[in-house]
Amino acid sequence: MPANWQQFGVNDLIDRRQLLIGDGYRAKNEELANSGPPFARASNINNGFRFNDADRFPERNLGRVGNKVSQPGDVVFTSKGTVGRFAFVRPDTPRFVYSPQLCFWRSLDTEVVDPRFLYYWMSGREFYHQFTGVAGQTDMADYVSLSDQRSMHITLPGIGEQRAIAHALGSLDDKIELNRRMNETLEGVARAIFKSWFVDFDTVRAKLDGRESRLPLEIANMFPDRLVESEIGEIPMGWGVVPLDKMGRFLNGLALQKFPPLDGRSLPVIKIAQLRSGSVHGADRASAELDPDYIVEDGDLLFSWSGSLECVFWAGGRGALNQHLFKVTSQRYPLWLLYFGIHQHLEGFRQIAAGKATTMGHIQRHHLSEAKVASPSSGLLKVADGIFSPLVKSLWRRRLESRTVANIRDALLPKLLSGEISVNAAREAAGAA
Repeated sequence: MPANWQQFGVNDLIDRRQLLIGDGYRAKNEELANSGPPFARASNINNGFRFNDADRFPERNLGRVGNKVSQPGDVVFTSKGTVGRFAFVRPDTPRFVYSPQLCFWRSLDTEVVDPRFLYYWMSGREFYHQFTGVAGQTDMADYVSLSDQRSMHITLPGIGEQRAIAHALGSLDDKIELNRRMNETLEGVARAIFKSWFVDFDTVRAKLDGRESRLPLEIANMFPDRLVESEIGEIPMGWGVVPLDKMGRFLNGLALQKFPPLDGRSLPVIKIAQLRSGSVHGADRASAELDPDYIVEDGDLLFSWSGSLECVFWAGGRGALNQHLFKVTSQRYPLWLLYFGIHQHLEGFRQIAAGKATTMGHIQRHHLSEAKVASPSSGLLKVADGIFSPLVKSLWRRRLESRTVANIRDALLPKLLSGEISVNAAREAAGAA
């Protein structure tokens, strides 16, 4: 530790009103609703926030929760069950209510503790060794209590160096966040185009109504001017209806505990948790001697048929396909059509899974047969492929770039927090990312 760094007792910082550590609000089911700020649980936290499936806490009842509402600069720590996930509350992070699975560390004096430095410190080794030392002290699920956290210590450089370290690492996280937002915007655009062309048939309806299409004439001319009845309702004349399982091959993964890495050559196991996080960090390992069909590469289309029921173009690196995940391939149709086709039915799949009387809800093969997609003419499909394929490729390539940036950040973090390298050296590395 550099000579000018100083170790503080966390309780001392709390007593001096320079730091606050709190936990979440114990909400009753009847207190939750479909609107209002998210009620954040551990599943919503993983190097950021995922609130799409979160319960909501009514705005009118926020007075009940006291300081258990997020503030910009909070560092979020999952302290119960899935212990050791972190997230930093940015100024533009939607306000949310903490659940009991979460704790927050809040700097009350930013001239003593820089909030973003605090986030990186909590992601580092000193805090890791402290919370893992107490997490498994009971026979129940891992748990790090408030008293455990308040009894810890923290090593701080001067505030100027804290800010410099936070800026060097933060510039990398800012790049990752920018990529995420760009992808969110592009995917929203792609979904809107797909829905207009292949679900709502806006161009065909415009022709039927005598309205001018917004598409370029050469593309608009490829759409027919009539709708006909089909098993899924009206579709453009000349189009077909194809079940998802006839459109592509849905290969279920292996029970990979049967394939331990006995030969020393191994691959990370891609499970539902890895699909959700987009990373194989901390994943189990399996033998690399697998049928190539069960090896996942960047750009592959993966779909979890149980649990979260998510469909993504994978960008987390080479790995082994675990059970409960489909790798989706097709010889006849472009993968983007399957991707958006699956998403077209995803909400229905989730409702089916929610109705299963099992711990982990799921769909079955016949649900893929029952989920049908309108299939356009070959000429229009070729034109659409020229639009959608580059767009989808840019989405997962941007995620690849973020993975590289995250690897640089993770390599720099322990070296900066130990004083092994200078902030200037870290800035040079961050600038090269």
